Amino acid sequence: MIVDRQGRRFRNLRISLTSACNYACTYCVPNGKRLVAAQDELSAEAMARGVAYLIEAAGIDRLRITGGEPLVSPKLEAFMGAVGQMGLHDISLTTNGQLLARKLPLLLDAGIRRINVSLDTLDADAFRSIARGGDLASVLAGMDQAHAAGIKIKVNMVPLRGQNLDQVMPLLDYCLERGYELRFIELMRMGHLAKDSNAFLQQFVSLQQLLGLIGEHHEYLQADAPVDATAVRYEVPGKGFFGVIANESVPFCRTCSRLRLSSTGWLHGCLSSSNRHYIGDLLDKPRHQALPALQGLLMKALGDKQEVAFSGGATIMKIIGG
Repeated sequence: MIVDRQGRRFRNLRISLTSACNYACTYCVPNGKRLVAAQDELSAEAMARGVAYLIEAAGIDRLRITGGEPLVSPKLEAFMGAVGQMGLHDISLTTNGQLLARKLPLLLDAGIRRINVSLDTLDADAFRSIARGGDLASVLAGMDQAHAAGIKIKVNMVPLRGQNLDQVMPLLDYCLERGYELRFIELMRMGHLAKDSNAFLQQFVSLQQLLGLIGEHHEYLQADAPVDATAVRYEVPGKGFFGVIANESVPFCRTCSRLRLSSTGWLHGCLSSSNRHYIGDLLDKPRHQALPALQGLLMKALGDKQEVAFSGGATIMKIIGG
């Protein structure tokens, strides 16, 4: 097992199945162009082999399938079929929900019982403005169908000053009424926002501001969360839970257990680091040759983690799976 001097190790793998996305959200791609699949993306078989090697080399026990948007990938069925046989403690998926209803039978057959849906507003016009694509009604219908089928749903919202701050309470109440757990995600200094501090500050909404808004409408108590959780979690007594991923206000780097694998075969140990480590060439090698080399790269990736707090990174979040 690979452990750093703070006791951190990789347990949670987030794998970007594809960099393609059917949205072009304003906080992710400022030029409005939808991201497409990279020409050198790994096959489903190679990515599954990468997961298997990382389970053995690093002790990974939790997998989150991300993108881009994973539900647009033609590799989804083959990949999920393979990783579902690996004995992982937990397999989940993050999606924008646009294709959720259509892909629900596939997800259920693959054993997915937990998903996160990215949703920034319940206003249809604001939805189109932020996402630059998609249809709000389709997303909400897909969530309802998934919930009815027994899938646990968390909703991810990025509050943005001047764009959707008026949606904090409507979306929270919507989720509390349906048994979804809403996660507010503080805007991150990623991609273009790492270079433009003015644009970041103009849109950023802090944990304290969010709690102030919520406190005007609901009483809440801080709730327990796993030691390596990214979210500060709260309970609205008798109604449900919400959380805030407060990477700026309450940094969680000291307990981070996340490792990311891009669709093109690059390991990222930390979102704040520009370092990345290529394992695509190892995936064609037999286990006895691949594992020693992979363990060396994992030691480097673990060393890339920030000591205390996230400081920003130039990488586009959608490419490495959020």
